[in-house]
Amino acid sequence: MNHTLLQELKTALAEERDTLVRELKEIAQKNPRVAGDWNALFPKFEPSESGSHASEEEAADEVEQYEVNLEAEHSLESRLLAVTNALGRIKEGSYGICQKCKKSISPERLKANPAAEFDMACAATE
Repeated sequence: MNHTLLQELKTALAEERDTLVRELKEIAQKNPRVAGDWNALFPKFEPSESGSHASEEEAADEVEQYEVNLEAEHSLESRLLAVTNALGRIKEGSYGICQKCKKSISPERLKANPAAEFDMACAATE
């Protein structure tokens, strides 16, 4: 892989990592006990009169929003792991090599998904 393309992909991955972390911080906090793990935050809406119909609706809205945050946290966390792993492969010199068959991943695939771990043939079997 040529140096210019590698630098472009490294920059794209670093920018994506920063964006993912920023988005995660809006809905979750880092788990201090497990590296790379995030915990979705339970939203706190403005309280209304206790026991009222509105407070029951707000409680239901909080639970619903938490479920949305939890799903988003899992998705963002998963992508962040893939991006972080790709940056690690760049650092160790194995970036752009399929993790399964050890063949080169096409530049087109890496441009489309800089965090790709597998070439197209192996990705189809995963």
